[in-house]
Amino acid sequence: MKRPKMSRKKTKEEYRMRTHLIHGNFESKKWDFDHHVNPPISASAMYRLSTTHRGEQGFFEFASESVKETKNIPIYIYDRLDEPSRGMLEENLAYAEKGEICVTYSTGMASISAIIGVLCETGHEIVAHQVIYGCTYSLFNNWLPRFGVKVVWTDFNDKEALQKSITDKTRALYFETPVNPTLAIIDIKAMRSMIDAINANRAEDKQIKIVVDNTFATPYCQRPIELGADFCVQSLTKGISGFGTDMGGAVVGPRKYYSKLMLYRKDFGGVLNPRSAWIFLVYGLPSLFLRFSNQIKTAHHVAKFLREHPKIEKVVYPGLDNHPQFEIAKSQMINHQGKFSPGNMIYFLLKDAEIEGKQSPKVENFIDYLADHAYCITLAVSLGCVKTLIENAYSMTHAALPVAEKRKMGLEPGGIRLSVGLEDWHDIIEDLRDALETV
Repeated sequence: MKRPKMSRKKTKEEYRMRTHLIHGNFESKKWDFDHHVNPPISASAMYRLSTTHRGEQGFFEFASESVKETKNIPIYIYDRLDEPSRGMLEENLAYAEKGEICVTYSTGMASISAIIGVLCETGHEIVAHQVIYGCTYSLFNNWLPRFGVKVVWTDFNDKEALQKSITDKTRALYFETPVNPTLAIIDIKAMRSMIDAINANRAEDKQIKIVVDNTFATPYCQRPIELGADFCVQSLTKGISGFGTDMGGAVVGPRKYYSKLMLYRKDFGGVLNPRSAWIFLVYGLPSLFLRFSNQIKTAHHVAKFLREHPKIEKVVYPGLDNHPQFEIAKSQMINHQGKFSPGNMIYFLLKDAEIEGKQSPKVENFIDYLADHAYCITLAVSLGCVKTLIENAYSMTHAALPVAEKRKMGLEPGGIRLSVGLEDWHDIIEDLRDALETV
């Protein structure tokens, strides 16, 4: 049957997110690139100014709350303030995460530092989930106290304990979901409901904000802001990049925080490199749907194999029905098409991985065997890449946590984190099977 001719041009909003991530925001006011198939890359630390007045106007408009940043093409002055490649990436990231604005930074840790720096000051407190990424723990435990910001650790899946941890000084709830590395799931809607009840009795300047690290899920699997978070942070180095070539971080949130986030970036200097911004914009975001849809399929196969293997004690994957928060995962880890998307991360434990309170040599032997013999599994930190990566989280990415704290948080010495890539799932399983035969 012949389709009737369209009498009007379809709006961008009528197309699906997968298409948007490929074509981007071609109506961007950050730069006029209507004639480029791909957005151009900026490579200049400074920009020519035609008059003193234009320079004055540019400084006035930068991070000014009285200027609507989408009104016109900005007056670019100096890379550390703003530049077009980064600005175009930010527009597309905000759209993918369903937030009002996005500000990018040089790394994921720089983005976490920025949102905490904007929300908290001396005398304030943060309530954080008891298990988080090792470097975030180090930031919270070693550096924030120097600035007079206290961090209270608790289990966000224990509602009573969480409520007891919140005081009049609390200004932020901070957590990851899925949690690194244990893959516990935290109910974002439940957090929103709890905080709304508390904020109802607080003045605006004392209200608590919810900050969610979305690095493991990416906007493909989960959009925390849609679920009730105030801010979403993430490391662009991981799933958004997908290829492990560039570092970056992002904060997505309400428009009214744009100026402060931009000023923080300017003054502390954690600015995303324009080349990296361009890589994320041209290669990372457009391939996100294709990469993650296939990685999730493979992760299901690998998780089921590990669960059934006699030498594996425990497998945690949000896509398995025996996950402790499986129902929550099903309700909030949803892609833009409404399909359950539990991600590509797997956490598992070998049997007899601990001897007399210490990690058994078999854990190191297992991972070292893969590092030396496996073709498609790489011993490396990071995650979300097209290549499958494995590491011992207890002694590597979470090494900054004291042993007593790791025990208290439930981190097992033999816990192994696997980031599933795009290799053939049969090959990944065969490499794992070969290594398991040696322990």
